[in-house]
Amino acid sequence: MFKFFFRYFHDIEIAVESIVSNKLKSMLTALGIIFGVAAVIAMLAIGKGAKQEIMEQMKMVGVNNILINPIIQEKTSSSEENGEKQQNKFSRGLSMMDVETIRETIPSVKRISPEVSFSATAMMNGVKYTAKLVGVSNDYFELYNLPLIEGAFFNDFQARNGLQVCIIGANIRAKFFSKLNPIDQYIKFNGIWLKVIGVLQKTNVSLTGFEEKGVNVYNDNIYIPIETMLLRFQNRALVNTKLVSAASTNPMMMFGGPGRMFGVSSSSDAGLSGETNYNQLDRIVVQVNETEEITPTTEILSRMFTRRHSGVKDFEITVPELLLKQQQRTKDIFNIVLGAIASISLIVGGIGIMNIMFASVMERIKEIGTRMAIGAKKMDIVVQFLSEAVLISISGGFVGIFLGVIMAKLIEEIAGIMTLVSFFSVFIAFGVSAAVGVIFGYSPAKRASERDPIESLRYE
Repeated sequence: MFKFFFRYFHDIEIAVESIVSNKLKSMLTALGIIFGVAAVIAMLAIGKGAKQEIMEQMKMVGVNNILINPIIQEKTSSSEENGEKQQNKFSRGLSMMDVETIRETIPSVKRISPEVSFSATAMMNGVKYTAKLVGVSNDYFELYNLPLIEGAFFNDFQARNGLQVCIIGANIRAKFFSKLNPIDQYIKFNGIWLKVIGVLQKTNVSLTGFEEKGVNVYNDNIYIPIETMLLRFQNRALVNTKLVSAASTNPMMMFGGPGRMFGVSSSSDAGLSGETNYNQLDRIVVQVNETEEITPTTEILSRMFTRRHSGVKDFEITVPELLLKQQQRTKDIFNIVLGAIASISLIVGGIGIMNIMFASVMERIKEIGTRMAIGAKKMDIVVQFLSEAVLISISGGFVGIFLGVIMAKLIEEIAGIMTLVSFFSVFIAFGVSAAVGVIFGYSPAKRASERDPIESLRYE
């Protein structure tokens, strides 16, 4: 390698002198490579950022999680499909009994957490803030990878006895406890005092589009044990005065409505709207041991709930991870298209280098003839012109890398799209720029070396 370098060092010097003496032409020749490399780096950065964002979202929606959500039934005594009346059937909706059945009968289930939530006003020292209260089990925080920055999770005694304790999100802490350690402090929610025992770490991952599938905005939530929620705040499986009042005007609410049975109630909307949520739980989150078990477990859950709910389709089973993977595949295709479009710039830049080098050969025919007449070999001429093409390409590559990094940062700042410039993308872009110089510079260099020295000296 060193022998080759020293043997042809003079040829490389001549190539450098030619580039320096024709700065404008060299810069214009390199423009195609500069913008091509910059575009490739920027597009790869967008693709890498999109992949990283998807991975973070997968982590936040929980690995191997299955969500079971209720389908709220319309308030009607019968329905007609294709002109035929459908027989009403009774279902208690999602309940704690479903949770226990899943826990006891499906061996592939690793963790399970029931969930009940509603929004109301949290208050402390006269400061009010609209937040969501979420009743969960301790498994919930493992399901969604929610670490604490201080405090502790619910212990068995607190969960089993429905004590008035809570874990708060980062925004709740910032609102009420910006200058105070929140642990062992009390916050009032919907008229009931809750003792803060833990604070969740803040998350900045965007989950827009998945909230309707049961994925919460964790920073704004207050978490309590599910038993506390059912005992002290909201339990739709209990008969209350509102249900009795509504049933007095519409007996079907208690006895005859589709999907309803005696003892199932709605806390605040019974008899007041076109839809009534009679489910004790707002959702059930199930986590399986391995990814391969997601599909069979989903099928088992579907059959189990259909049987337990008397054939009433009052539930929906979704797998957020699969939704995110579908989204990732769509983004991957989009990124491949963007990368292909950006690569065209490199090809155009290479063609530009080849054209300029062919023109350079024609301009310097006498120089070629003179060098060969005084002893230069064909390989010397090849190295001279090939070095010129490669140096222009590599110089354009360096500038393109710098420009590409700037473009990636600007895209992130202006468009709000996550971008990540990796060493791999820089290496690929630089390697391709060097390869373009070699591939598109070889033909003009070979053409120059094959010229007859005598004819070259006679060329006018």
